[in-house]
Amino acid sequence: MASAKLYDFSGELKGEVDLPESLFGAGVNRAVLYQAVKQYLANRRVGSAKTKQRGEVNFSTKKPYRQKGTGRARAGRRSSPIWRKGGVVFGPQPRDFHAPIPKKVKRIALKSALSDKGQSEGVVVVEGVSIEEPKTKRFYDFLRATGLNGKKVLFVTNAFDENVLKSLRNIPRANFILSRNMNAYDIMNADVLMFTREGLSALEEVFS
Repeated sequence: MASAKLYDFSGELKGEVDLPESLFGAGVNRAVLYQAVKQYLANRRVGSAKTKQRGEVNFSTKKPYRQKGTGRARAGRRSSPIWRKGGVVFGPQPRDFHAPIPKKVKRIALKSALSDKGQSEGVVVVEGVSIEEPKTKRFYDFLRATGLNGKKVLFVTNAFDENVLKSLRNIPRANFILSRNMNAYDIMNADVLMFTREGLSALEEVFS
């Protein structure tokens, strides 16, 4: 069974806690992980890049000069792609990059990512997190005491706390997420998953 180090909010090591076998004891399916991460990144793409084609450029449709007798190549419109400021040939057009993925596959990918972190000792648990007002120094001192400062830390809790979010967001490479919103990409993108006890229980309740 996978386990994680348990800290209090002062950074003192209190022992270890067992991680839920249903989430952290599964095998790591690399193919499904790749599929889930690729789908997540594709869904983040906006797809709004666009260039004007020759029919959309703001030019008169009048022939720029007569067909014969000028010594130049014949030209029909100023919006031709070969003219300066003319339309663009085969330029990007708005498109939807959304890639659907079955819910069961997404769940397998999440458990694979959690298992990978659990096996590589990339999970810690913290208890007693309480911040009365936004204070970045509190969290920074905690990360330094646990030796996690400078690493990509994903702080996972069960409920939104504005003071915690504001205390974390100024620390480079530290992020905040609710346990019900976790996904394979955010897990794999972090060096360390830092759960509150409540966040770990909520994760097991939602996904196990």
